[in-house]
Amino acid sequence: MKNTETTIWGMHAGRSGEADKLFLKNDRVGMGWSKLKDLAKFKDREEFKNVLLQVYPEKKPGAIPNNAGQLFRFVCEMKKGDLVVYPSNRDKQIHLGEIIGDYLYDPKLDSDYPHQRQVRWSKSVPRTHFSQGALYEIGSAMSLFQVKNYSDEFISALEGKTLLSIPTADTSVPIVADDIEQTTQDFILKQLATELKGHPLAEFVGHLLGAMGYRVRVSPEGPDGGIDIIAHKDELGFEPPIVKVQVKSSEGSIGDPAVNALLGNLAPSEFGLFVTIGTFTSQAKVTARNKSNLRLIDGDELVTLILHHYDQLDSRYKGLIPLKRVYVPESLNESES
Repeated sequence: MKNTETTIWGMHAGRSGEADKLFLKNDRVGMGWSKLKDLAKFKDREEFKNVLLQVYPEKKPGAIPNNAGQLFRFVCEMKKGDLVVYPSNRDKQIHLGEIIGDYLYDPKLDSDYPHQRQVRWSKSVPRTHFSQGALYEIGSAMSLFQVKNYSDEFISALEGKTLLSIPTADTSVPIVADDIEQTTQDFILKQLATELKGHPLAEFVGHLLGAMGYRVRVSPEGPDGGIDIIAHKDELGFEPPIVKVQVKSSEGSIGDPAVNALLGNLAPSEFGLFVTIGTFTSQAKVTARNKSNLRLIDGDELVTLILHHYDQLDSRYKGLIPLKRVYVPESLNESES
């Protein structure tokens, strides 16, 4: 009999389910990294990192700790008696079982997934029997991960009990939706911070303003007197409103002095727009609220504008921030409000 202290591992059989036969027909779960030989002799994460660096020198350094961590957990931490959850892309079922074997290296059975463990499958349950939160947790991008937040649902299913009551308005739905939105926002801000540092961000903001219907002039790289972009609606730039834009690619907090410096560059009939991928201090926000010709856009609002006008961006910036449209569920209460 399992209890809530039992370790539950989630596993994927490849992006397209290519190891599905190994998992379900041969009663094994497996990991890729086929160039790596028998890993039984390695006992700590550093050893896994070192062998990955040696065998896969082309891998990005930032990916090595994550990859090594997954292999370490599969070889050294996973143990007999642990539960395993496998969401199959092929039959759309959630397969639940128990690890019954130690780590073994068996490239003859599956050369693409040679690092294996034996498993005894006990249940196959339709995806629709689980809450959206549980499905989201096992939708991890990693090949191996530990299931924690919704472990009770999987234990109940494995023991043949009635699954935890899932209300008509699944309370996990808004949590999942918020998590997806936050992940997207974090990705966009990271791309802006790493790929458009300095003047390139001003060029991007100018392009975004163009997508919003403005005609823009972006100052050349170098000293700009505090103004990175001049935006206007008419072709010649004579008719009001004239918008002067300051852009900062720093991820910190912009204070009142920088905001006041922008105000000092505005004529009485002009408007100021301050754009940053970071945040603004409370005092800077107070200053903006007291000035009808000043607008502050922080990183969160910049992401909102990017998403709203994404279709109008050119291929260069879409390549820099690759996104695809998805429909995210919302709770019934939200849809009725």
